[in-house]
Amino acid sequence: VSKYLEKWSEDNGYDLYTDGLKIYTTIDSRMQRYAEEAVNSQMKSLQRRFENVWGNENPWRTSDGKEIVDFPQKAAQRLPYYDILKKKYNNNPDSINYYLNKQKKMKVFNWSGEKEVVFSTIDSIKYYAKILNTGMMTFDPFNGHIKVWVGGIDHNYFKYDHVNQSKRQAGSTFKPFAYLAALEAGMSPCDKYVDKPVRIPYQNEGKTEYWEPKNASYSFTGQEMSLRAAMGKSVNSITAQVTEDVGAQNVVKYAHQCGIESDLKAVPSVSLGPNDVSVFEMVRAYGTFLNKGIKSEPILVEKITDHNGKVIEEFESKQKRSLSEEIAWLMLYMLRGGMEEPGGTSQALWEWDLWKNNNQIGGKTGTSSDYVDGWYMGVTRDLVTGVWVGCDERSVHFKSSETGEGSRTALPIFGKFMEKVYKDPSLGFKPGPFPKPGVSITRKYDCP
Repeated sequence: VSKYLEKWSEDNGYDLYTDGLKIYTTIDSRMQRYAEEAVNSQMKSLQRRFENVWGNENPWRTSDGKEIVDFPQKAAQRLPYYDILKKKYNNNPDSINYYLNKQKKMKVFNWSGEKEVVFSTIDSIKYYAKILNTGMMTFDPFNGHIKVWVGGIDHNYFKYDHVNQSKRQAGSTFKPFAYLAALEAGMSPCDKYVDKPVRIPYQNEGKTEYWEPKNASYSFTGQEMSLRAAMGKSVNSITAQVTEDVGAQNVVKYAHQCGIESDLKAVPSVSLGPNDVSVFEMVRAYGTFLNKGIKSEPILVEKITDHNGKVIEEFESKQKRSLSEEIAWLMLYMLRGGMEEPGGTSQALWEWDLWKNNNQIGGKTGTSSDYVDGWYMGVTRDLVTGVWVGCDERSVHFKSSETGEGSRTALPIFGKFMEKVYKDPSLGFKPGPFPKPGVSITRKYDCP
């Protein structure tokens, strides 16, 4: 919040720390607590799973699975401490290595409480590189209020914010923008494509090369399926064909229109999420679907008063129409496919107590290549929540889909959190279906 208000303080001549201001944030402390509880219980068990998967092996690997032998030394070179040693010892490698490997007492983060260890700098790098982290944000797109912001697993040890500072590959959570571009091009959720091998040409430095996407299952069914089923089941081959038909640049255009601000390369694989984006941007963009096509700028502060309670400033979310109400409603209908289509990738959510009063949830799982990043984007009739899980070092990741997919890493955080939210009537968020469309829907959408 203080970072968020830096510019405001400067522009208005206030000092946040000495002027006795009262800052009213949009964060709901009860929801924040539920989010932190959900993160803690899931991340603790994920960390155990991660350690079991790798055992005594080092997890820093190239994408073909070979260990990066000099990983700790390379990581050490990025530390301010390394620069100090270089200056002090005239860049003498023996002296630098001696101090990097010299052991000393230190306290390190541990899920069962702070741990006192005797570690060298290199030991500490190896230890922390294996720790999984997370970023989570919950947003009310109708008024732009950020309800929950979990920047990481423990602020004392990890100052880096994984909601807005960190950007990672979005994986399949980016696919909805391809289907959005398809709807904008006049297609309907019932239009059909065949799940088959595809070979897509593209130009690389003047040469024609080919991209051949694989499905998560490494196989193709040869089946014809609707756009809604293909998005619900997260079929790469169909997403690639849709992207080729609508044009990668249009996928980028609509992603930007909904609220992604990061630089996006319009490559054939754009819809499979190779570009780096933040949790913050993804939540804002999905919020545009829920808010009937109106993009809301997320805000963290509602108002600021002086110490006597006199209002100095009130803040409102800037809002702008980005999509038609019909297209936004169809996108929510498409997002429900993850739960409602046979084989939908959100169906692990059945494990939680979320299904009273005909509740509906839209959502999208995401996993970047080599199981480096796990994502879940969850949408209810009131809220949008985004969750990312992974290691800060991109070369450190899970080994397989059984352990590293977004549905197994990030989705459970959303499930645990929403269960707590629905069980607290004081919050006012009740389960129930998404609203009926407020405009006439001219496309066929109820696909047999």
